Amino acid sequence: MLGQQVLRGVAGRTDLTLPSGFKAKGHGGQTTPAATPWIEIFDEKGMRDPKKGLYLAYIFSADLKNVALTLQQGITWLEEPLGKGEAREAHLRHHAARLRRAVRRQELLQWADEPSLRDSATRPKAYEAASVIARVYDTATLPSDVALMEDLLLGVEALRRAEEFDRIWWMSGEADVIQFAYALDSHTSEATPIALPADFDPLADFQPKDSSEYEVQIKARQQVKQRHHEALIDDFGNYIANRGYRPITKRQHPKDLVLAESQDSEGKGSEWLVEAKVVRNGNATTAVREALGQLYEYRHFLYRKEREPFLLGLFSEEIGVYAPYLEEQGIASIWRSGEGWAGSPQARGWGMTTE
Repeated sequence: MLGQQVLRGVAGRTDLTLPSGFKAKGHGGQTTPAATPWIEIFDEKGMRDPKKGLYLAYIFSADLKNVALTLQQGITWLEEPLGKGEAREAHLRHHAARLRRAVRRQELLQWADEPSLRDSATRPKAYEAASVIARVYDTATLPSDVALMEDLLLGVEALRRAEEFDRIWWMSGEADVIQFAYALDSHTSEATPIALPADFDPLADFQPKDSSEYEVQIKARQQVKQRHHEALIDDFGNYIANRGYRPITKRQHPKDLVLAESQDSEGKGSEWLVEAKVVRNGNATTAVREALGQLYEYRHFLYRKEREPFLLGLFSEEIGVYAPYLEEQGIASIWRSGEGWAGSPQARGWGMTTE
């Protein structure tokens, strides 16, 4: 289409009025036209990652009546942990609110928070949620080139401020904890049943985070953090896959882990909701309290229109008197025991333990 050809030609144009050092690139879709075409504005010498980082873009509404200059967050990297729906949008809006404080939103009086792209597809809705600030124009009555350049320079200044804030956020390690918010009216899982092929790999949807130590630089102070939580999930997931269960972490956020029966090819069988907790200094009280609260919370909000799951607390070590206490609340428990796994009567009844 002509529109796609024009967008593809943007990168090669030399007559565009852009801030010094900046380039433009059009995005109109690959095989089919994009519902909301857009033009990326980026610094040749800066960090440029539209999938994950921050960038400026002119995004057209689906009806082409408006175009918005918007400071955008990358959206693609969130597909793995959150999927493409409401959970991703909630996280994007949560982080956009943080970034607005950094760009001094109150100084940009004619700028809005989000543009209205007037399309219900997942990508346009994600672009709306990912917007930190936006200057919306009527395509029939665009302002002068001078006014457009002034707004673009304001956008560049906002980008610089937001990039610094975003860099600190990523380095702090907070990015590992993706924010999640429940819809006030309803919330249902986006997972859909998938038929299992003959060569099905029970660990295909089990992708725990890296459990190795990692370094973080924060204001000239070096910290070493440990991911014992992820290591616990990793070890248990690989173990339980050999006992007739399929561990799933992919697109399950905020759940730690979900178990399904390996022989269930229709996705209609029982499900186990697992909350993993590391017991600190031999004191299981805090770990048990947190596991109980989160399991009840997730069951209430995330399974409203689905069959309720079995509840399972996964612990890094024995929890003593709390095992029968959890069973009274309808929650089974399992924990590391030497080289194997021990658990409550219900967990043993499900064949999950080695003892």
